[in-house]
Amino acid sequence: MTPESIVSIGQQALWVTFAISSPLLLSALLVGVAGGMLQAATQINEMTLSFIPKLLILGVALMLGGPWSIGTLVDFTRQLITDIPNLIG
Repeated sequence: MTPESIVSIGQQALWVTFAISSPLLLSALLVGVAGGMLQAATQINEMTLSFIPKLLILGVALMLGGPWSIGTLVDFTRQLITDIPNLIG
């Protein structure tokens, strides 16, 4: 196992992590910005006005993107397991 292969596996893991987390983070960011603008415009500073919509949109994003993210994780794990003989020797 060479240092280059370790770095390559680490890079692939980081890209998979980024790909899986970005839809959830972006949806929460967009809802948070919209909720913050609404709170600033109405001067209502209630924590549940920002928490509940984010929770709901994350649930929807997980329902829509869950199968894709699980498939991506399974493909990455399957690739790692099948590459074990090549990495060892």
